[in-house]
Amino acid sequence: NTAVSDPLSPSDASLAALRGAVREAWARHPAAEATEQTLVAAEARAVASSRPLYNPDLELAYDDEGPEQTSTAGLALTLDLSGKRRARTDAGQADLVVAEAEAALRRSGFAQRWLQAWTERGVARERVRIGEERLALMQRFADLAERQLTVGDISSLERDLALLARDEAQAEQATLLADAAAATEAFRAVGGDLSRGTDIAALGMPAVWTTDPTWQVANAPEGRIAAAAAASATTRIAIAERDRRPDPTVSLYGGRKDIGSVSEDVIGVAVSVPLFVRNRFSAELAAAKADSSAASAELRRVELELRARAERNISSYGAVRDAWTRWSQSKGTDVTARADLLERLWRAGEISTADYLIQLKQTLDTALAGADLRGRLWRSYVDALYSTGQLDAWVGFDRPVSEVTP
Repeated sequence: NTAVSDPLSPSDASLAALRGAVREAWARHPAAEATEQTLVAAEARAVASSRPLYNPDLELAYDDEGPEQTSTAGLALTLDLSGKRRARTDAGQADLVVAEAEAALRRSGFAQRWLQAWTERGVARERVRIGEERLALMQRFADLAERQLTVGDISSLERDLALLARDEAQAEQATLLADAAAATEAFRAVGGDLSRGTDIAALGMPAVWTTDPTWQVANAPEGRIAAAAAASATTRIAIAERDRRPDPTVSLYGGRKDIGSVSEDVIGVAVSVPLFVRNRFSAELAAAKADSSAASAELRRVELELRARAERNISSYGAVRDAWTRWSQSKGTDVTARADLLERLWRAGEISTADYLIQLKQTLDTALAGADLRGRLWRSYVDALYSTGQLDAWVGFDRPVSEVTP
């Protein structure tokens, strides 16, 4: 299988806090309770499918024909000689596996959505912080421009340009704050706890992804469901075959027959067998075989799509990680140092006000792009974990499906 190491040491407090937050969010979320109760129901249905098919019938009869009176009591039981119970037991267990795979999909999907929402919120907060820095720089520049205008170093047109840049920064900051509020709302909608969280910048960089050539897509949640559904459909063929075999009903009865003043005991045995002459249940068998073939074809289709999705996510993660590595090592991403240098050049008259604003805007835009790139890095990493069926293990869920005790 594809192997991927943790982005940081297991002892890292930030990573441990993030994983713990995902587990706690799942435990508190209504989807967890719904998933557990769905599994309880599936387990109960599996138990029900393993129970005997037929219950005995109690028969009481009384005949009064003139001088002859007969009273009998008996039991009748249909015998499962064709293995219908075993076939239904296997089908019930297969259906339980399907339910477990669907539960795993819901939990993995929740973890993916939670981490994606957490990433979006972290990126939005980082963009707000950069926006605040931009607003402070523009306010400082506007104040300097006012003083420079007073002493005659710049024209009123350049001062107005500085004020316009400050006003634009204020408007853009309002947009960033609105985006952060929307990201916070989305995070809370998936059970995110704002009181305890991990700063995305504190997690560092995820590890390089290594791919094993023998990697399979069977671990992906959707792949598990498709495989379980195909196995379940196969068990329906056995049920349809067993249903074509008649089961006999055996009856035992005893009683008393009174004829005038004479009484005698009555004991009898009866066997009845249904005759499948008008309906041999061949259509049901054909339908079960067709459903099984369709489920097998669906499994192959899902495997093709999952493999393509996983390869795309792994490739995207590698590309984004390389881009982030280059960006984080660039000297031009230090906003403070770059802003100080530009201010010195502007005050010395080596660059114009327009050039200062253009270069400062480019520097700040690069910082904002870096925040977006960091978010894309973690989103692609989570997507790669999910598409290869490793997200549950990465988060640290104890059981592969649910906390329901069988």
